[in-house]
Amino acid sequence: MSGLFRRKPIDVLIDHTAPDRLRPSLSAWHLVLLGVGAIVGTGIYTLIGVGAERAGPAVMVSFVVAGLVCAFAALAYAELATMMPASGSAYTYAYA
Repeated sequence: MSGLFRRKPIDVLIDHTAPDRLRPSLSAWHLVLLGVGAIVGTGIYTLIGVGAERAGPAVMVSFVVAGLVCAFAALAYAELATMMPASGSAYTYAYA
């Protein structure tokens, strides 16, 4: 039961001198496209007709609000990536 809440020191998790460290290979453009693909998905194509039918022209306001929410989520992940510059940043953050 004591192992359930164990934590590792951050120095053990982030070892910049490790020879098997992953090399960053994605550019900013790759990351933007990956984020858009993960956020948009196919739901936008199936639900836009339902939203336009129920909300009318105000459906554009809902897309703007959704875009702002997605931007805040992206900023949160960017902050997380700078705090934990290691592979598996979300897992590393939760484990440290």
